[in-house]
Amino acid sequence: MRHSALFAVAFVLLAGTVRAQQIPQAPLGTTPADTATEGPKVAAMTPRQAAEMRADLLLARREYEAAAKAYQTILIDDPHDALLLIHLGVAYEALKQLDLAERYYKLALRVDKKSSDALNNLGTLEDSNERYGKAIRYYRKAIAVGNAKAAVYTNLGYAYCAIREFPKAMDAFNQALKLDPNVFDTRGGSFGTIQQLRSSPDQASLDFTLAKSYAKLGDAEHAARYLKRARDEGYKDFLTAEKDPDFALVIKDPRLQEVLQRQPAYAGAPPKPVTN
Repeated sequence: MRHSALFAVAFVLLAGTVRAQQIPQAPLGTTPADTATEGPKVAAMTPRQAAEMRADLLLARREYEAAAKAYQTILIDDPHDALLLIHLGVAYEALKQLDLAERYYKLALRVDKKSSDALNNLGTLEDSNERYGKAIRYYRKAIAVGNAKAAVYTNLGYAYCAIREFPKAMDAFNQALKLDPNVFDTRGGSFGTIQQLRSSPDQASLDFTLAKSYAKLGDAEHAARYLKRARDEGYKDFLTAEKDPDFALVIKDPRLQEVLQRQPAYAGAPPKPVTN
């Protein structure tokens, strides 16, 4: 990513300064040419690179209004940079100025019709307005153009959960986990140029679906974590996990057994004793 490269350049420049301070003085009678060492020369950042790194830092620090102004200034001279347009959209989405966010995501798509990040982010805008069908179409387009990140699949899964199409949601979550096993361990929000959702109108059903996805992969730790969340959030059928084939690989794990044997208060029955 562009901002990663800029950080790398800055680091190299700093390291070069430190090394220069550590070079011993040349002995008397020698010239700089005699003591020169061979090595690659690092060029200083251009004003454009420095301005973009500053804008990226403002965005990372969640100073969204300042970041938006910084990106706008850069775009005056380079209005056809798709990544800058997406970053600007991300800043406006964080500021809840969704019309402006949509405008810049669509401008990015005009520049780069295969931008999966721009398509994904348009999907999150539709998702936030509960237009799940449109959101799903954007997510599927983002996947179709290629190079879709794991977050796109998680967003697709969330949208399917919202319309209670849980098998399709589970397929999307499984694809996300194949790309990034830790994708659900990160907090939602903006990650560079991509937006990732973390909520659903039916959170209990969503968490049960996630538990199934992790269980199918044999990940008992995460399966138990999300099964517990589903139970505590009111998923009354959480005990179906005992006979669900998707849980077969992990159902005997003590962590899942503990979740299944501790019934919540809404179940109307006293908790079962935990057995070893």
